[in-house]
Amino acid sequence: MRWKGGRRSDNVEDRRGMSVAKGAAGGGIGVVLIAVVAMLLGVDPSQILNQFTAPDSTSQNSATTTTGKISDELGEFVSVVLADTEDTWHELFRQMGRTYTEPKLVLFTGAVQSACGYAQSATGPFYCSGDQKVYIDLGFYNDLKERFKAPGDFAQAYVIAHEIGHHVQNLLGILPQVHEARSQADKATANALLVKLELQADCLAGVWAYHADKARQVVETGDVEEALRAASSIGDDRLQMQAQGYVVPDAFTHGTSEQRARWFTQGIKSGNPNMCNTFQAKNL
Repeated sequence: MRWKGGRRSDNVEDRRGMSVAKGAAGGGIGVVLIAVVAMLLGVDPSQILNQFTAPDSTSQNSATTTTGKISDELGEFVSVVLADTEDTWHELFRQMGRTYTEPKLVLFTGAVQSACGYAQSATGPFYCSGDQKVYIDLGFYNDLKERFKAPGDFAQAYVIAHEIGHHVQNLLGILPQVHEARSQADKATANALLVKLELQADCLAGVWAYHADKARQVVETGDVEEALRAASSIGDDRLQMQAQGYVVPDAFTHGTSEQRARWFTQGIKSGNPNMCNTFQAKNL
């Protein structure tokens, strides 16, 4: 991916190396299930996290958050990708007659406190609509490379673009509508809605890639394959099979490997957010 020399975003909060409020001790199968779900790209994890962890109000931060001042290469990469999503979605929202509000992206290590609750690194990257921030421990990229066999900078960019996709859904009113519908639905229906939400975010990540390459020629040979490999490596079917040896479709929350790769492809081929309406798609 051609990213060096690109504009850096001022919306990165670097909390790496900071101590945070510690959660209450927990264990048993609940924690194991969270660890399995952890590596999925998440959205608003508060409903799960708050059941197992609670902040200790006596804990204090040991460092000051740094905003927009990143010196390490991986941090710079994240900042450039975030800036690229900003440029892309500002223009697309302008074309829709809307205004794009830029989210913050928080880098952390170990654990973090968000408006959606206390989260540990095992939760994986997530977007919190409560504070309109994306949270990521960059150690996830090592998991993406080693555990999920999906290396490459464009695969890493896909992770960020997916979470920004959730922010786009939030600004368009899709995210709150889905959360409201899920709160009134049975578990299977609620999971099915979440799958559609996640697949749409994959498609929106593809839309970003289309416009980023068209405007700034960021895509190099092999990059699309990297992103597709990353999308398919974290499909529900593959993760369930790895974790438990069998697949339970009713428990899917993000979609199969094939679905995730296919919806990303839909976005990067069309560049049209309107082609990402998973909620009206006859076949996911």
